[in-house]
Amino acid sequence: MYVLDASAFIDEYHTTEDTATIPMVREELEDESAYRFDAMEGSGMHIHIPQDGAVERVRRAADETGDLAELSRTDLRLIAAAFELDATLVTDDYAMQNVAEHLDVSVEVIAKEGIEQQRDWLFQCQGCGREFDENKDRCPICGSELTRKNPSNA
Repeated sequence: MYVLDASAFIDEYHTTEDTATIPMVREELEDESAYRFDAMEGSGMHIHIPQDGAVERVRRAADETGDLAELSRTDLRLIAAAFELDATLVTDDYAMQNVAEHLDVSVEVIAKEGIEQQRDWLFQCQGCGREFDENKDRCPICGSELTRKNPSNA
């Protein structure tokens, strides 16, 4: 089973395997890609609504990897659907790939190259320069904003 992100419909992804997606993906599509969604739904694509517990597990995993701020509600639910269905997630989104791999959900990319390695991001204060493992609204030391930092550049 393959769970399809919007990019699968935009880039005309094809497979002979069973497919699924979530209703929120349809809202992101326009023109030909929306017609492709409707055609695939009409020919048997499964529309899945993930359970709240799976969405929360994905949210926690995204927080652990530092990708939570990069993911939309739709992204979180797509990963949760792939997790629940024990399916392969089809996406070009790097943050989604990172979180999926953190959860041992297999990923297939469409038009772009996939991620080279799974990352747990660091967060650095823009004021005092301190680094934190978790993202916070503000630095607990000086109150400045935090930005996401690649741990391999640390």
